[in-house]
Amino acid sequence: MISKIFGKKKKNSNSKIFQAKIAKMNLNEMRLYIKDKLEGFPLSEEGLNEVIRRLSSQINNSRYYLDESDDDTKLKKAFDLVLEISKSRKVTFKTVELIAEFIKIYDKLICNYDKNHKDIYYDRLEKSLNIATTMVEAKALLDNKKKLLDHY
Repeated sequence: MISKIFGKKKKNSNSKIFQAKIAKMNLNEMRLYIKDKLEGFPLSEEGLNEVIRRLSSQINNSRYYLDESDDDTKLKKAFDLVLEISKSRKVTFKTVELIAEFIKIYDKLICNYDKNHKDIYYDRLEKSLNIATTMVEAKALLDNKKKLLDHY
């Protein structure tokens, strides 16, 4: 149970399937996946982590998935996607770490977007990170209580 919460799963063939499938997705398909509306591809903790990893990863070791030269709608969709991930019931400790890494990587980009568009994504992302952390802690506490009750 605890390994489910902290995202410590053994790497298996499903991981490679997730990576291959998510690597081909655009932001709209990723959003459908996060909302569990993509047919034949159910939402999972591993899939959430792969989506965040893709958004935070470097392309060809030179630039990240998001760049200042990208269209404003792409940036907005990516930020909204991270907000959706943080609200998901499938969030694990690993997902929270990846969200924090996303915010760290794109710190300047988020701030510039907020200044140019009079938006508050940086604040919203920070709050969603705190909420996701609280959800993970609550899951861990609930699992501990279940274990104690099952033991007796």
